[in-house]
Amino acid sequence: VVYTQSEILQREVYLFERLDSPNREPMKHLKAICFLRPTKENVELLVQELRRPKYSVYFIYFSNVISKSDVKALAEADEQEVVAEVQEFYGDYIAVNPHVFSLNLLGCCRGRSWEPAQLARTTQGLTALLLSLKKCPMIRYQLSSEPAKRLAECVKQVITKEYELFDFRRTEVPPLLLILDRSDDAITPLLNQWTYQAMVHELLGINNNRIDLSRVPGISKDLREVVLSAENDEFYANNMYLNFAEIGTNIKNLMEDFQRRKPKEQQKLESIADMKAFVENYPQFKKMSGTVSKHVTVVGELSRLVAERNLLEVSEVEQELACQSDHSSALQSVRRLLQSPRVSELDAARLVMLYALRYERHGSSGLPALLEELRSRGGTDRYRKLVSAVVEYGGKRVRGSDLFSPKDAVAITKQFLKGLKGIENVYTQHQPLLQETLDQLIKGKLKDSQYPYLGPNTLRDRPQDIIVFLIGGATYEEALAVFNLNRSNPGVRIVLGGTTIHNTRR
Repeated sequence: VVYTQSEILQREVYLFERLDSPNREPMKHLKAICFLRPTKENVELLVQELRRPKYSVYFIYFSNVISKSDVKALAEADEQEVVAEVQEFYGDYIAVNPHVFSLNLLGCCRGRSWEPAQLARTTQGLTALLLSLKKCPMIRYQLSSEPAKRLAECVKQVITKEYELFDFRRTEVPPLLLILDRSDDAITPLLNQWTYQAMVHELLGINNNRIDLSRVPGISKDLREVVLSAENDEFYANNMYLNFAEIGTNIKNLMEDFQRRKPKEQQKLESIADMKAFVENYPQFKKMSGTVSKHVTVVGELSRLVAERNLLEVSEVEQELACQSDHSSALQSVRRLLQSPRVSELDAARLVMLYALRYERHGSSGLPALLEELRSRGGTDRYRKLVSAVVEYGGKRVRGSDLFSPKDAVAITKQFLKGLKGIENVYTQHQPLLQETLDQLIKGKLKDSQYPYLGPNTLRDRPQDIIVFLIGGATYEEALAVFNLNRSNPGVRIVLGGTTIHNTRR
């Protein structure tokens, strides 16, 4: 995710192999660089490799802390003394954006408690992140969540045990790690998105910066899978947080710019200088043509899905459910869409889920009727079960914070004024709960009673370096919120992580 194969080739690495791939040929003229997670299986594979080495020298890098006993096992296997060095290079997580990371873990908890293996993996990922950023943080966690408290304690244990590794130069204001639970806001991952990156993930799915376009009608072979990474795609870097309307305009400009630069077909290559100019400009041209065809295809497919699934109408009702509190209007809107043949099964279920989370305790709740409607649409109980599972996961009984009601008179006035000035966009009124939590944290107003510190010390100053981690997964809508907070609060740096990056399907 961080380095492209062509960038690695430029560093004179010519062969890429997996340690577990069978029948690799011995190539004694090559040196090997091994980059691995320090798992039991990997250490075992490495032990077997060193007993019968296929390459001349081995440089071994582990993406996290490795135990002394594992190093000993490797040393004993290295009878031919081919290992030149063993190092820890902390990178035990997936860097998705410059301020977002993921552990690619799905389903980390059973009910209200951790799966032990996933807790261990999450602790490793989080401590590796702290080591790579050279942070020894104070830790705060969401009190209403047992998993958040457990994870906070596990991270603290590692910091205490590996105190020499965490002995960084002290900063004036210590960094802060804030551990939250997805169940406090189950609304955000269920909403349709309208900014480029979030929308691509919602409608097409981003997996380690790759998008599978193989289902797109009439797709050419070289576009079946494309990479979207801000590191090496300037158009994507400039547009990932813009909304869909703006992207349409920018794609048009990109195409026009491309047309202007196109080498003329009948361009006469008469002199050596002509040829030289052509060859020099060609790589740039080729790169640009790749970028253009990729984004035109992606945006084209997004538009097709928006129209086919009637998403403008669906999204408007979702936003109404998430941001307003007019029950009868919301119920009517959901009913109307459930009866529309143009609304897909998934979108119908998503609307009922949002309604259930929003109005589960409303006196005249229309949920039973909506569930019945959902069943008669699809003929199965699958989505009905999912609706109750979502409420059980993120319903009122579980939440530690007030997801829906404005906190005080000031907030209500603000909302009212915002309504008067005209909300920038009816499709993007929703703000994830995380935005408010971080806003309070930056202002030093986040309540200790709801988000206590682990241990006796508390932060006296406003925090400057914040790492916020969501157990149960983050979203690209939250990534956008963090991006904007970083931009509007100079001197504050926030990094967002999650066990995974969600869209509705996930």
